[in-house]
Amino acid sequence: MDNKDTAHSHLLSFLNAIPPVDFCCVYGSTLHSTDSGKSTMVDYILGVSDPLQWHSENLKMNADHYASWMVLLGGAKLITNVADKLGVGVHFNPYVTWNNKMLKYGVVRMHDLIQDILNWESFYLSGRLQKPVNMLVDNLDIETINSVNLRAAVSAALLLLPPKFTEEDLYAKICSLSYMGDVRMLFAEDRSKVKKIVQGQFDLFQSMYKPFLEELLCRYEDGNFLFPVFVDFTS
Repeated sequence: MDNKDTAHSHLLSFLNAIPPVDFCCVYGSTLHSTDSGKSTMVDYILGVSDPLQWHSENLKMNADHYASWMVLLGGAKLITNVADKLGVGVHFNPYVTWNNKMLKYGVVRMHDLIQDILNWESFYLSGRLQKPVNMLVDNLDIETINSVNLRAAVSAALLLLPPKFTEEDLYAKICSLSYMGDVRMLFAEDRSKVKKIVQGQFDLFQSMYKPFLEELLCRYEDGNFLFPVFVDFTS
């Protein structure tokens, strides 16, 4: 088994420690083969049909994953209500230690995930899925549904770019869409975060977006993309 298969098996093995999910992907620095050290945070998104039921089961298995006050004051019902009414429908358990790794995982209702992908309702997970991810479980074919999201991201980026731009410029603009209006980018986040993401995962961005660029028939000359004279976004 090579290093890639070993890493994939390790990521999958965490799913044995939690209740079943319909969707699971990992994202962030985990996708870099050079970031395999114990200090690397592993980021999961988990899609489930019924978050209330899922959290109820997970509390029996992994109560220490949750903030103690949420467990004491309301349990699964409070956890689900806070995510739905105060957040964007996602509950995150951060700083979970498992098998000598630090990880965090967000739990979302599958219906909410699909609606965000198709309609950009909160632009939270849809923005995340415009960047490279490693899908580990995909029972409802989210990868295919996400093509709507990726095509829309290309269209939005093209409208924001000048007529002439590099391939890296395009992916950087796509990557930046989910950070627009994010106040953390003003003071808390690394200003060069987008550039680092694109340069570190350039080949992954290429494989994600090549089919959609071919659809739009962008011309590529002298290291630059040229915006097509006419693009039919309705097809």
